[in-house]
Formats: sequence, C-alpha cells, structure tokens
Amino acid sequence: MVKRKTKTTNPQLRAEIRLLRKQKAAIWKRVAKDLEKPTRVRRAVNLERINRYTKDGDVVVVPGKVLSAGDLNKKITIAAWQFSETAKQKIKAAGGEIITFKQLIDKNPKGTKVKLLG
Repeated sequence: MVKRKTKTTNPQLRAEIRLLRKQKAAIWKRVAKDLEKPTRVRRAVNLERINRYTKDGDVVVVPGKVLSAGDLNKKITIAAWQFSETAKQKIKAAGGEIITFKQLIDKNPKGTKVKLLG
C-alpha cells in the first residue's frame, strides 16, 4: 500500500483524512481524497443545492464546506468538513442534524445510502 502524504498542516483535518482512509468502503476513501485537495479547490455546497437533490431522511456528505445560500425545508443529516454559521442555523431550524465524519462512519461503516454532494 502506497502512503500518500497529506499536504495540509491542519492536525484535525489530517486526523479526519487518516480515519477516512482506514475505512473499507470506497465512499470514505473518496471523501478522504477530496479532503486532501487544497482549500481553494475543495467543494463548497449551498443549502439550495442540498435541498434540490435530497429528500426527507437522507444522509449527505460534503467533503468541503456547506454554505447558507438558499433554504432547506427537509429533515436531513449532513456531515461536512466545515459549515458556515448561518448554514448551521438553517439546518437546525429545518429539523436537520449536523454530524461529524466519525459519527457517520460509526453509524454507517459501509457508507450505504449516503449521498456525496459537491
């Protein structure tokens, strides 16, 4: 197995990437690969897009940042590296849940029925 060197210096991000790489499911390896990218090319997803491509009860992974443009009117679970403060407020107001990658992996190690957006 070839070890890739992570370019980021953020110790929390490096720990998340290591955790994701250790998982067997391909979706977690893909999320780790996307998080290794520089910040300027990492995904940024607006709530409007999340609302458009999901339905009630979905689990969404964003390997980047969730931004607050648009409205969210569905109860969904979102795991992302970062959230804007306004996006957090809107997600909670809609009855949604914000979780970490570790919490999501503990709940769903195989990554089934998880939507990757971005």
